[in-house]
Amino acid sequence: MDVPANAVLPKGDGKAVCPANTTLAYIGAETGANAQLGINIYNGIQLAIDQHNANNPGCQVKFSKYDTEGSPDKANGPVTQVTNQPDVLGVVGLPFSGESKATGNIFEQAGLVHITPSATAPVLTTNGWTTFFRGLGNDSVQGPAAAKFLTGKLEAKKIFVVQDDSEYGIGLGTAMSSALSKDNLVGTEKVTTAQKDFSAVISKIQNAKADAVFYAGYYAEGAPFDQQLVNKGWEGVFLGPDGSKDDQFIKQAGEASSNAYFTCACIPGELIPDFATEYKKISNGVEPGTYSIEGYDAATVLLAGIDAGKQTRADLLAWVKSYDKSGLSKPYKWDAKGELATPTVYGYKVENGKIVPVGPIS
Repeated sequence: MDVPANAVLPKGDGKAVCPANTTLAYIGAETGANAQLGINIYNGIQLAIDQHNANNPGCQVKFSKYDTEGSPDKANGPVTQVTNQPDVLGVVGLPFSGESKATGNIFEQAGLVHITPSATAPVLTTNGWTTFFRGLGNDSVQGPAAAKFLTGKLEAKKIFVVQDDSEYGIGLGTAMSSALSKDNLVGTEKVTTAQKDFSAVISKIQNAKADAVFYAGYYAEGAPFDQQLVNKGWEGVFLGPDGSKDDQFIKQAGEASSNAYFTCACIPGELIPDFATEYKKISNGVEPGTYSIEGYDAATVLLAGIDAGKQTRADLLAWVKSYDKSGLSKPYKWDAKGELATPTVYGYKVENGKIVPVGPIS
């Protein structure tokens, strides 16, 4: 797959001029249990800014990173810090739905545009925020697509839905349960962040004779859950969403992960060789991961605005609101709530110890 012919690229035309302290920021997980998802994003942002600056000597955009550990309880400080820095014109983040929900009002009061490459809880666009934009389809899109993937391509008959206690897991678990028929849905259960022992849930899954489990949550709990399922003798399909779709899942679940599939409203970065080659130069040779391209595309939207002379917070916000161009992964055009017009969901599976794409599922 080549770079789309009409894709906007960070390098622009090379003629951009901007003030010396012009800054874009990433706010999100750099450390913590699910840090890899954030690292994938800021590597994508870093690549976009590097490519822009290499081609625009008159506009050297600075890049600042702020760690939230992915926690709603720890996100307010970094977001407040960034909004109080007038040189920061736009933000890529926050990666997770819970921290996005906790901080949206701070961005709104500051008039600071932020594009999340990954937070998918549908509730995030129901708060009346005008500064929040989502760079992928939400869980109202992913849930039904995942249900169709399970019952169609994967031929599951009895599906057990397990959700964690995060904003993300609750929203996605609800979307999945609503999308399944009463005949297909044989049970639901909740787990908690940082849970280690899943034996009680596994007993319920086995008693329900489920042939598939959908896990709405992140890899930090999803991986040991799948491993314990397999070790208890369960032989069904494990389907996780974008929050579980990372090589860390395979590392933590080991051989048990061979039963795992994933859904994500994100394009696999390795499908675009030019991007993958350049990405590996700034990631110490690591392949693009979940949301790497979305981070790159989100940064590109903001960089293109800066290059077009939108160099105040208000002007850059207006730029994003009216944006209608293609990135590497998809067309970017948002409705009044900050949702994308044409989101696509992709399926993935674990094969020979790697996560590989199986194509669009919506």
